[in-house]
Amino acid sequence: MKVIVTGAQGQLGKDLCNILDKQFKIYGLGRLELDVTVQEQCEKVISLIKPDVIIHSAAFTDVDRAEVEETKAYLVNAYGSRNIAVAAEKIGAKVCYISTDYVFDGNSTKPYREFDNTNPICIYGKSKRAGELFIQTFSSKYFIVRTSWVYGMNGNNFVKSILKQALSKQHLKVVNDQTGSPTYTIDLSKFIAELILSEKYGIYHVSNSGACSWFDFAQVILQELGIDVGIDPCTSKEFTREAPRPTFSVLEPLAIRANGFKELRHWRVALSEFIREFKDSNHEKS
Repeated sequence: MKVIVTGAQGQLGKDLCNILDKQFKIYGLGRLELDVTVQEQCEKVISLIKPDVIIHSAAFTDVDRAEVEETKAYLVNAYGSRNIAVAAEKIGAKVCYISTDYVFDGNSTKPYREFDNTNPICIYGKSKRAGELFIQTFSSKYFIVRTSWVYGMNGNNFVKSILKQALSKQHLKVVNDQTGSPTYTIDLSKFIAELILSEKYGIYHVSNSGACSWFDFAQVILQELGIDVGIDPCTSKEFTREAPRPTFSVLEPLAIRANGFKELRHWRVALSEFIREFKDSNHEKS
């Protein structure tokens, strides 16, 4: 089974390639190998490889920069997804599109289910939702995987940011009025590997189980790292940022249960494993 992974140099893309390489023939394509914004290139590369599945993880993910580079955000997240879907459909390939909790406005008081109405409040969320619509319009065999608060060994993420700040500052301030579910790239990749073997198409909410605020998340990170540094909660208004964030974006995995898949483990268990591997990795480097 041949699988293309777009955005293969990204945080999730690298782990997807590593996990899926044990089961499938993987073609990990970064921007140099496949610029998703160029329709002709998408059709040429995809028709040449003729994959069974395309996991589309390439995206414009800078939430704040998307507010000032709106056209680029839509070009990559929306029209890039259209290009992938159209090219995939021509050869009969499945498409697995990686989406986000930011397609919701955050005004709910209970976890969002896959069929709840979307209402993104920032350009990033709006452009990713537009990508979902293109996938649904042009692909007859699609999986849309919405995930949240992703972290892993590659790239920049909240866990690494907290570690860096803890080592350079004596006191941290972290927002306590945004709630979501942290998601470990390894767990997400393993679920996707199982999902693409199926024909249980549709939208899936995939994050590690449980929920917390960014402040709660930071506290547990510091505990796991064994770093004793002061940390105080604060409000989102105390940070000046271009893009608004949903205050509540916990995802309910209704589709996972309904389709007979196993829910992802609790975020604290996943984080503990990541921290152990992170420490081991840095110990080997030193």
